[in-house]
Amino acid sequence: MKLTFTLPDQSTLETDIDTLVIAGWAGRDMAAIEHHIEELEALGISRPSAVPLFYRVSANQLSQAARVQVLGEASSGEVETFVFNSGGELYVSIASDHTDRKLEAHSVAFSKQACVKPVGSSAWKLSEVADYWDELVIRSWIEEDGTTRLYQEGTLASLRTPADLIARFTDGRATLPEGCGMTCGTVGAIGGIRPAAAFTMELFDPRRERALRHHYVSESLAEVA
Repeated sequence: MKLTFTLPDQSTLETDIDTLVIAGWAGRDMAAIEHHIEELEALGISRPSAVPLFYRVSANQLSQAARVQVLGEASSGEVETFVFNSGGELYVSIASDHTDRKLEAHSVAFSKQACVKPVGSSAWKLSEVADYWDELVIRSWIEEDGTTRLYQEGTLASLRTPADLIARFTDGRATLPEGCGMTCGTVGAIGGIRPAAAFTMELFDPRRERALRHHYVSESLAEVA
């Protein structure tokens, strides 16, 4: 999937992502992860086979469009950092692991494959923020009942670092393969996971007072049988 990103110096990075990985259960607090797994089991969602778990999703599901389409009204977004290798350099952007929540009860892997994964159009070199990664803040907002509401917010200190996730996915290597992109986990939804058509996401760098931000609207298509 061909993607284009704007870098801080306003130059353009064009890259071709042919491998997409969704890092699930990527938190650092194993007790909290286990509690969440038990909550989901009570809802009929199977326990993951490993923690963290690396779901594979078709790279053609990536989209930088401002409007996307989803089937039905049971899907919702989740802001995540998106780390990818282009030309031997690791970059970070943002993405939404938009997921079909009804299908999730049947198969988490299929629920992730079923939805487009919106991606931002700007990026930073990972090396620029790696030394203070835990200070970065991810946030998202949804439009609900005519009001913009904060939906997610937290520092990356609660999640495994890209270096940790990459090493686990690649059996110890320090970088992703060329053309590989990985989303690196998310933080909890304030007020619970729920669908919303308009979704805004942000990765904020408090040291340099800059942000990566992307907004998209999802159009629900009718489910027919």
